[in-house]
Amino acid sequence: MMQAVQYFSYGGGPDALKLSEVPVPKPKENDILVKVEAASLNPIDWRIQEGILRAPKLLSILPLPIPFVDCKFPFTPGVEVAGEVIDVGTNVKTVKKGDKVVSLLNYLNGGGLAQYAIAESFTAVRPSGSRAAEYAGLPVAGVTALQILKSIGAKFDGTGDKRNILITAASGGVGQYLVQLARLAGLHVTATCGARNIDLVRSLGANEVLDYKTPEGQQLTSPSGKLYDCVINCVANTEWSSTLEANLTSDGKVIEVTPTPVTMARYWIKKLVRSNKLEVFMLKSDREDLKFMIKLVNEGSIRTVLDSTYALDNAQEAWKRCMAGHATGKIIVEM
Repeated sequence: MMQAVQYFSYGGGPDALKLSEVPVPKPKENDILVKVEAASLNPIDWRIQEGILRAPKLLSILPLPIPFVDCKFPFTPGVEVAGEVIDVGTNVKTVKKGDKVVSLLNYLNGGGLAQYAIAESFTAVRPSGSRAAEYAGLPVAGVTALQILKSIGAKFDGTGDKRNILITAASGGVGQYLVQLARLAGLHVTATCGARNIDLVRSLGANEVLDYKTPEGQQLTSPSGKLYDCVINCVANTEWSSTLEANLTSDGKVIEVTPTPVTMARYWIKKLVRSNKLEVFMLKSDREDLKFMIKLVNEGSIRTVLDSTYALDNAQEAWKRCMAGHATGKIIVEM
């Protein structure tokens, strides 16, 4: 048996999370059983709990670039983990028992907030002796940042285009990785964050930093007068606006990291009129991207900013922190 945090219906927020005793899962032929050392929380975790990502019958047949998740209760949340391989299925060749790993779990099954979890192919080895919390945020937040920058032509060998980009919520879980990776790619970065995080974001590599509460921050105008080839919007519950479009170059675009239903509607309207000004990001399960992020952390080229860490039996507080927003870096539950 093991301890796991579960909820038993949609809604309820942190108070609905209960610490339960459940059987340790058994790996199937393509599975990896991981003893979880650290799990990272993301906004998608509480959105799944709220039922926001439940599949409407009509929309589920459309090619929407968002994952629909219908929970089977009781549900153990969490999909980003770092830990140690305890057992592997007969078809698994990429990792072995005893390896320290980083994994993205299946959204439909969750399982991260538990002492043991079943991982699949999106798993890569990290150094033995490394602190799990430093790596647990890489599969979603880190790889999201990497794939977004690669999608706009960023390269990390000095050969990429020197584009001007804006990163909103640059001190958050995804934003912190975006700033650091953009610095490595030689991009000119304007970033927004709260006043208390300006020095941090600048230290991560931003060329210009705006306090989002100031008039300048709300206008999103680059202090150097540059227009943006890309705006990467990491702010939840914000919509496309004329302010964003006014700051773009003629072929610039906005990439939404946390789209809302309204954003999705606008996305399809843009597609219908053949506009490429708005894109919605969808994470791809690319193990090579995860390995690349692990390599960058190993060599010290990037780091994970930790907002806070919690014990498993205090996961309600971690959940509350995640739902409140404005975390500086990653929120981690350590086992």
